[in-house]
Amino acid sequence: MAEEAQTEAPPPLPEPTAAELFAAAVATLPGVTGTRWQHGELTVDAQRDSIVALSAALRDDKRFAFAQLMDLCGVDWPERAERFEVVYNLLSVSLNQRIRVVVTADEVTPVPSVHGIWPVATWWEREAWDLFGIIFSGQPDLRRILTDYGFEGHPLRKDFPLTGYVELRYDEDRKAVVYEPVKLTQDFRSFDFLSPWEALTTLPGDEKVFTDRAKG
Repeated sequence: MAEEAQTEAPPPLPEPTAAELFAAAVATLPGVTGTRWQHGELTVDAQRDSIVALSAALRDDKRFAFAQLMDLCGVDWPERAERFEVVYNLLSVSLNQRIRVVVTADEVTPVPSVHGIWPVATWWEREAWDLFGIIFSGQPDLRRILTDYGFEGHPLRKDFPLTGYVELRYDEDRKAVVYEPVKLTQDFRSFDFLSPWEALTTLPGDEKVFTDRAKG
């Protein structure tokens, strides 16, 4: 009687790591379109209109407990249809973990404000509006924060001339910020093109040598 063929059992699958479990849990949240690891931190791509619900889940869910918004900033990619990325850097002190959430927008599409989730977001959203022109809907205090109130345009957009047409300065006599045409004139200067060794004709302490030579 032939012996029955015996098949070896497949090796057990490795247990998922804590980081993999964390990423898998985040991927199930509303509005998440993708996750990836960058520089040891989890980066989450999310739908723009879902950012408020996603932020509330990341703050209130005990698996994440991201109670602090450490930073909110903009990134400009002019070649893209939705050229701006809004990046939210979150910190969970109780669980000692960080996460980065990214949504996209264009020049006219607003991003829902998260100041109701993290009140500190008002400061960062004002800065992103001032420097990039990113609009945040529902933000009650969307004013400039770094540039002058009469400033035209947004400094970190890559759509301005390199030399500019007007310059901004503070006039001490008028006690106000004034705009003037750019002046690129340069005062006359006397340039010394000798190398440091050629230009150094007398070393400190050698003055007596030249005095003795003049006497001789």
